[in-house]
Amino acid sequence: MNIPNFISLLRILLVPVVVIFLMQCAYLKALIVLIVSGFTDALDGFLARILNQQTTLGAYLDPIADKALLASCYIILAIKGVLPGWLTVIVISRDFIIMLGVAVLSLMSIPFEIRPAFISKVTTAIQLMTVVFALVFRILPGAFDYQWMMFLHWLTAFFTITSGLNYMFRKIKLNNAGI
Repeated sequence: MNIPNFISLLRILLVPVVVIFLMQCAYLKALIVLIVSGFTDALDGFLARILNQQTTLGAYLDPIADKALLASCYIILAIKGVLPGWLTVIVISRDFIIMLGVAVLSLMSIPFEIRPAFISKVTTAIQLMTVVFALVFRILPGAFDYQWMMFLHWLTAFFTITSGLNYMFRKIKLNNAGI
């Protein structure tokens, strides 16, 4: 196992730590682990490119780590009333639809490459930013206006839906090409 893949695996192992902190309402600790996870996300991608160690395993581990972290955060924060449930449903549904599409393409033996579109990278960044600001809002309640958080919720929903539609259209195009 190379260093970038090990770092991705470490990010997956940080998910339960974040979940425990969120469940305990230890938002500052959760934020610190989340920031460490974000830093290691950037680090593993950078190292994979610079060391020429991009692997198929890494192509699977990286999005798994992202989705596990974000899904866990959204679910726990929705249960705690920190993030709206409707936003969590949108975020989780998009990821479920993407995983379902990958499974269908695999079952149909249609070759495809796991490569996120630019809008998907932006979506992940916005989803993460929403979690970070939700935590900051809990840690420092007067830090910024609640209306700003509502704007961020709607922005996250917009990019999540747009990214999901982008994936669906890409998968449909692949499916039609494979028939």
